[in-house]
Amino acid sequence: MSRVKAAVFASGTGSNFQAMLEERDLACEIVLLVCDRPGAAVIEKAKQNRIPVYTFEPKRYATKEAYEKEILTVLQQAGISWIFLAGYMRIIGPCLLHAYQGKIVNIHPSLLPAFPGKDAIKQAFNTRAEKTGVTVHFIDEGIDTGPIIAQQVVDIYPSDTIDLLTKRIQKVEHQLYPSVIKQLIQNEGDL
Repeated sequence: MSRVKAAVFASGTGSNFQAMLEERDLACEIVLLVCDRPGAAVIEKAKQNRIPVYTFEPKRYATKEAYEKEILTVLQQAGISWIFLAGYMRIIGPCLLHAYQGKIVNIHPSLLPAFPGKDAIKQAFNTRAEKTGVTVHFIDEGIDTGPIIAQQVVDIYPSDTIDLLTKRIQKVEHQLYPSVIKQLIQNEGDL
């Protein structure tokens, strides 16, 4: 039986991408990294793990639809069934949303709907919230508004710095995301 093929979209260092690769039984095979920043550190992680990389620079395209159509072609050629966003700093547009309806998943460093969008950890820290956390959710047309799949609370301590809080959140992300991915793929096979 061939394994389900997945792509990871990332823009940064790739710590969640690395956590997925280190999970022994992810229930799918990551066969492609899509990155919108040709100099991003995640690209080196992909190369070290022999994962093909598709990079693009959005400003070189006339529209979001133009680069998403190109990405869609690459995804289809690779036989991709699922897309997992891991620090991908672009909003997914209608082209990919329609082609992968219910198959695009994101991880966000807060307990959505609290602190959506960029700098979620800093938002929680600066409002002196007592807790924040991690959310894994499906992507829809909005920003961090898709149906929630799983959440895990992370307490914010009075002695915390943003760096300490970030490290604790990332530790939770690196455990929660691979676990949720495995569940999603296995549940799909049970249908």
